[in-house]
Amino acid sequence: MRERSFELGKMIRVHYSFIIVFIGLVGIVLVFTFSTTKKTTGVNKEVKEIASSNKITGIDLPVKIDFAGERVPMEDFDIKESLERELLINTYWHSQTILLIKKSTRFFGLIEPVLKKNNIPDDFKYLALAESGFSNASSPAGAVGFWQFVSGTAKDYGLEVNEEIDERYHIEKSTEAACKFIRESYNVYKSWTMAAASYNVGRKALNKQIERQYTDYYYDILLNEETARYIFRIVALKLILSDPYKYGFHLAQKDNYQPIAYSEISVNGPIKDLAQFAFEKGTNYKILKILNPWLRDSFITNAAHKAYIIKIPSAGIRTFSKKLSKQSMDSIMKQSEQLVQ
Repeated sequence: MRERSFELGKMIRVHYSFIIVFIGLVGIVLVFTFSTTKKTTGVNKEVKEIASSNKITGIDLPVKIDFAGERVPMEDFDIKESLERELLINTYWHSQTILLIKKSTRFFGLIEPVLKKNNIPDDFKYLALAESGFSNASSPAGAVGFWQFVSGTAKDYGLEVNEEIDERYHIEKSTEAACKFIRESYNVYKSWTMAAASYNVGRKALNKQIERQYTDYYYDILLNEETARYIFRIVALKLILSDPYKYGFHLAQKDNYQPIAYSEISVNGPIKDLAQFAFEKGTNYKILKILNPWLRDSFITNAAHKAYIIKIPSAGIRTFSKKLSKQSMDSIMKQSEQLVQ
């Protein structure tokens, strides 16, 4: 009887221990499940917040828009849709538009005074931006510089273009030339919008469409796709750069490319070695060319003793390497030649 009672007690203790272990495991599972659910809920909430902050939406178009003081007829469906296209492209092409915003801080300050001096509306600075993106790249047609002049037209408007000097790359002088063209076109069409269109397609081609379609109102003329989009791209850039925050671009002014402080040196004779010239002026060849991209070779012959104004960066803009000695250069050349052989 005592043995049976002992066995019964033993069984009870075993079952009791099992129950305790089971309850403990259930507790752990419940705690883990609650914790996981809470984490998942938190992650899902965070994902939703991120998705909400990065949602892609359409763009609310302004009701009243102008280019150079001339109204854009937004009540017309084709005009509204054309502008919306360019706004969407430039708003959601983030990397490109961010670069344009950054560059504008540096270069608008060089272009605006020239436009003002020539009584050309300030909005034409956006034309230069649309033309080149403030890049000195060359187009397939051979147009270069911020204002994208081809060689012949540049010479017609007073710019020097040769292997050593190419003033299509000179920001201020090319802007002066552009002002002359724009003013001439305005005198013909009595419209800044048409003057801008003629800058893209040329007056001859534009006149052909005026004659064919019996209208000189830009927004009523059927043009090739590039010129048809041209004014709308300019206006889209104007809208975005005038209020970047509205279109989702949150850039601090300090993060934009700031103007480079410089002094000017007048030169009216030849310069045999622009790299040597740069070092003598406290800079280097690279920075000299960045500030003066119109200097196209490593020297200036200047047999006519024409006066050129060369920009030199102000002290403290950046540090420069010391000029390499002739002995060091000769050593590098010699070792390189041996490796080639």
